[in-house]
Amino acid sequence: MKKPVAVLLVAAAIIGTVLFWLSGNIDGLIRSAIANHGSAMTLATVSVDAVKILPADGKGSINNLVIGNPAGFKTAYALKVARIDIDIDIGSVAADVIVIRRIAIHAPDVIYEKADSTTNFDVLQKNIAAYLGPAGSRKGGSKLIIEELSIRDATAQASAAFMNGKTVSVALPDISLRNLGKATGGISPGELGQEVAGALKAKLSGAVSFERLMNSAGEALGKAGAAVRGLFK
Repeated sequence: MKKPVAVLLVAAAIIGTVLFWLSGNIDGLIRSAIANHGSAMTLATVSVDAVKILPADGKGSINNLVIGNPAGFKTAYALKVARIDIDIDIGSVAADVIVIRRIAIHAPDVIYEKADSTTNFDVLQKNIAAYLGPAGSRKGGSKLIIEELSIRDATAQASAAFMNGKTVSVALPDISLRNLGKATGGISPGELGQEVAGALKAKLSGAVSFERLMNSAGEALGKAGAAVRGLFK
């Protein structure tokens, strides 16, 4: 009976050591990964103020995440969100595939900008795809399965080159995605970024017509011009 007890004690010691290490490192590791890898993938500045994950149950939050715009765009950022709730299956952290039970993105501020013939979200997706390589050929790093990802109560704005960084508000429906990576045995963080950017772009392109925006601006300028001309009659 002594051998099984000894094995259990060793296992308990290992688990305790891992949890102690996680308590001091997981927040900083996630924060650094978001900022460093996010910036490398998007070729835009990605920053986050704080990450707090409880090692006992894997629940926590990511605070003040900002994804800037790639070069060539005039608005301040593509996405800014004050709080993201996250629930990690802490038992999977040391495995090849990390299971994230839930990611809830609360009330993000999204800016959809068109410069010439492309948008900021088109360029972000293109940059991530280039970083991943052909068919996601980039190897290494943990894979992820996200059981539930939601984006709720977003504030969306649209802008175009002729607006010089100014924006107009548009309605953006909620987004709900489930079982990301489950069918393929996991996805990389970059592929997750592609999924989220693609889902946002699909909703934004359905909510924003840049042609109507330009026509509205032209009509407004025409009315302003007519009013000015009226002063000199």
